[in-house]
Amino acid sequence: MVQAVEEGYAQRQIHDAAYSYQREIENSERIIVGVNSFEIKEQPPKGLLKVDPSVERAQLVKLRNVKENRDNDAVADCLKSLGKAADSSENVMPYIMEAVRSYATLGEICGVLREAFGEYVPNTIL
Repeated sequence: MVQAVEEGYAQRQIHDAAYSYQREIENSERIIVGVNSFEIKEQPPKGLLKVDPSVERAQLVKLRNVKENRDNDAVADCLKSLGKAADSSENVMPYIMEAVRSYATLGEICGVLREAFGEYVPNTIL
């Protein structure tokens, strides 16, 4: 399977299946109620999901307060320990939990793990 993933076989199969499925829908060979058959000709309701911009501002204020009031030296130490554990074969979960307890943010924790492990980039050979 590793070789199949590296050569893009799995991704190609998913792509081909999705393409065939979409073609069947568009050619009415596959009936999807409300999509290509039995459609309702009315306007969808408006304003169902409207997030108040003040929510973002409030969250940013809370985040700023957390970062100002936490022990930033302890956070830095926890993140450094997490990075060392990630570079070894050690279990990183206890280090993640300690970083969380010291009020490290998810972004800070993920940044350390990204440095150690990199970021997945799919092989899309089609």
